Amino acid sequence: MASDWVGSLVSIHCGPTLGVYQGQVSSVDQTSQTISLRHPFHNGVKCTVPEVTFSAMDIKDLKILDFHKNLNDIPKQNGPDPNSTSTQHGGRKDKGGGVPVNIAPVTVPNKTETKPQEEGVSPVPHYSKSYGDRNMDMTVQSKGFRRRHNSWSSSRAPNQATPKKNGGLKNGGHMKNKDDECFGDCKDDVPDEDFDFEGNLALFDKAAVFSQIDSSERRGNGARSRGTPGEQTQSRYRHDENIIEAKPVVYRQITVPQPGTKEYSTDSGLVVPSISFELHKRLLAAAESHGLSLERRLEMTGVCTSQMALTLLGGPNRLTPKNVHQRPTVALLCGPHVQGAQGISCGRHLANHEVEVILFLPNFVKMLEAITSELALFRKTGFKLVSNVKDLPDTPVDLVINCLDSHENGFLRDQPWYKTAADWANQNRAPVLSIDPPVSGQAHAVEAKWSLSLGLPLPLSEGAGRVYLCDIGIPRQVFQEVGIKYHSPFGCKFVVPLHSE
Repeated sequence: MASDWVGSLVSIHCGPTLGVYQGQVSSVDQTSQTISLRHPFHNGVKCTVPEVTFSAMDIKDLKILDFHKNLNDIPKQNGPDPNSTSTQHGGRKDKGGGVPVNIAPVTVPNKTETKPQEEGVSPVPHYSKSYGDRNMDMTVQSKGFRRRHNSWSSSRAPNQATPKKNGGLKNGGHMKNKDDECFGDCKDDVPDEDFDFEGNLALFDKAAVFSQIDSSERRGNGARSRGTPGEQTQSRYRHDENIIEAKPVVYRQITVPQPGTKEYSTDSGLVVPSISFELHKRLLAAAESHGLSLERRLEMTGVCTSQMALTLLGGPNRLTPKNVHQRPTVALLCGPHVQGAQGISCGRHLANHEVEVILFLPNFVKMLEAITSELALFRKTGFKLVSNVKDLPDTPVDLVINCLDSHENGFLRDQPWYKTAADWANQNRAPVLSIDPPVSGQAHAVEAKWSLSLGLPLPLSEGAGRVYLCDIGIPRQVFQEVGIKYHSPFGCKFVVPLHSE
């Protein structure tokens, strides 16, 4: 009967928002589904109102502390469970007085079921712990749950009851020690016999497996291939090689109407044929007619040659602010022709990159306009300009750039200044870089270690050293005008090395 609850001491848990209330039941209303407490305590603190009414929908849990107990017996210092967080207030009704209400028999609905008690055990009064004790229990309980999940609780028998927190099992029940629950070893899960590694290893025929792999990867030419045993695959690829090819690669992408006596190839395998001096001259004339003037060509040649020279001098390892005390020295040997103007342009760019430049140019009464303009710019760098070989350094320099030879004026080689300068370069013991050297029909007075050709290479002799090719900016249609089918072999660079076929 509902009247049996009146006068009992109860604890009502209304969730984390409203908290926990304790008090004596004054009335239970079946129609409105409410319960009223007189002289209530909220979270251990006595309320300022004499009576509080709760709706059934706000009650999360209800505990009977004692039947028809006096209110003076409620310990004021013990509060309910304050281990909660704030969310949203529910429907609480405060009344000014504790007037009893006529009630009918009703069972108060709870959101959560109460825990069943063992048969034969009378209910024991349960009071809420203090805030510090409950907080300590929750911390230990959460840690203990994580440990027991992998140890005792996962390995216990299915019908074994879980020990209660407040006293264990009654009627002869056994509760394990808490240390065993948390830290005990699962000895039942340990296998009785050790794993036989030697026996299982003997089942694996290593020699037969490796023989099968080796035989599947070996081909007739000795090359190895990728893939699993018994799988036919392509040959091995380099780490920088694209294995997905839309169509076969054509390595001969440059064809000339009159092939020269030599052919070269780039690092990627593209074939670069040599051309005669007459065809090279026609190519430069066609480019100049479309706006690629001599001045622009000289500037492009000077930039590319200086970049190559800076790399030969050591690049970033040599040209740093910490190495100002050992600045590299370059000697430029130039003649009174277009090749000499290209060397002067290169010297100006090297001087702009903090390279010690010494320019040799013989005195002539009348010089080309290109040499005059390039020489005027070089004088603005402040570096040394000499016209006598005696003024060149007696000690070896870091690099000698040779621009003494001309494609057309072969008589210059008979001049005294030419022979003296060539002898100095051969005796200086410094590596020599030749810019735009003549064709192989002419002997090289200066033995070069590297040679730089422009646009397309000429058939050079062995005395030219290793050949490099420079891009001077001639468009593809200009090549087509002189009968050359052209596709750029430079890729992402302006200077590429060439290999003799």
